[in-house]
Amino acid sequence: MSVFKDAGHLFRFAGLFVLAFLIFLVVRHYIVPKSFGQYGHYRGASIGEIAARPVKFAGHETCETCHSDEAAKKSSGKHAHVNCEACHGALASHADDPSIMPVLPDTAVLCARCHTASAAKPKGFPQVDPASHYPGTPCNTCHQPHSPGMDAGGAK
Repeated sequence: MSVFKDAGHLFRFAGLFVLAFLIFLVVRHYIVPKSFGQYGHYRGASIGEIAARPVKFAGHETCETCHSDEAAKKSSGKHAHVNCEACHGALASHADDPSIMPVLPDTAVLCARCHTASAAKPKGFPQVDPASHYPGTPCNTCHQPHSPGMDAGGAK
């Protein structure tokens, strides 16, 4: 009695495995970008592609150059360390051409992104339930966004 008497199916399976592996290598050669692995487990060409994209954010220093009055209010308020574009969006086009006016954010929606009550937030972080805290009313009706400790009239 031979051990490999019915081993034909094992050889066919091994042949199929080798064929599948060769197909995998050929497909991988065409799918994986040439620069993959140039800088570790990354695609090296992505650095140039990202650098070629247009700049969208101006940076808070650029905003504060022209809007020094708002920067002064913000520097003494609770939002002192929140960058301008976190709320106002990407403003490089406005910084390049001041006639391009940015869209002012809807504070009823914008403020809720950070200040909606959640058990995961620290106890001292100001939190509200937008559904019961003057629903639909823009936050800047009562609060000064650049210095939230003040009311909309500028008084504390």
